[in-house]
Amino acid sequence: MSQIRNIVILTGAGVSAESGIDTFRTAGGLWERYKPEDVATPEAFARDPDLVLGFYDMRRAAIQEKQPNAAHLALGRLDAEWSGDLLIVTQNIDDLHERGGARRMLHMHGEHLNAWCTACDQRSPWTGPLIDRPACPRCGESALRPDVVWFGEMPYRMDAIYAALRAADLFVSIGTSGAVYPAAGFVRGARDLGVRTLELNLEPSQGSSWFHESRLGPATEIVPAWVEEILA
Repeated sequence: MSQIRNIVILTGAGVSAESGIDTFRTAGGLWERYKPEDVATPEAFARDPDLVLGFYDMRRAAIQEKQPNAAHLALGRLDAEWSGDLLIVTQNIDDLHERGGARRMLHMHGEHLNAWCTACDQRSPWTGPLIDRPACPRCGESALRPDVVWFGEMPYRMDAIYAALRAADLFVSIGTSGAVYPAAGFVRGARDLGVRTLELNLEPSQGSSWFHESRLGPATEIVPAWVEEILA
């Protein structure tokens, strides 16, 4: 631990699950109730915008009723107390990391509490519904969509993520299935760079064999324990 200065952390749905936010791929998850091709692609939005906007309006309202859990709070503490470089890259589109105190954040799949205007390219904080086609705060056009990366679209700020991985001493993956690329490939890329890798997950991910070490258990237990250990 004494040689570790720069840390990159990847978080997924398993971090927020214990706050009551639905996951996607687990039993009973969102993709068992909704088909991704119906609500999470540009083609779906073009075909049935009301269905897509209604789905994200429901999700946007739900996350605002949830609270950060012990895993979010532990990562917020790490952010506040870690003197080296730190980047928390999340696949989650909720704001629980920020409400848990994390500031060195990057949302690679977008954010529920933003709206993106496809007319002027402005991204604006947004907490209400979009289904009624409200006007963009910047240009006035009714061209807002969820600021969420859909299937077939490029995740945000990949250059910054890969730059952080190249400078990292430790890569930690928390609460991810290891099924969604490009995030699922980060561990292999980190290993190729000689970066130490650690998995913290409820169960082994699809890429578990790539990690130097895996610790299994609920995020609210194993993440605070790891943060306590590394800050000590």
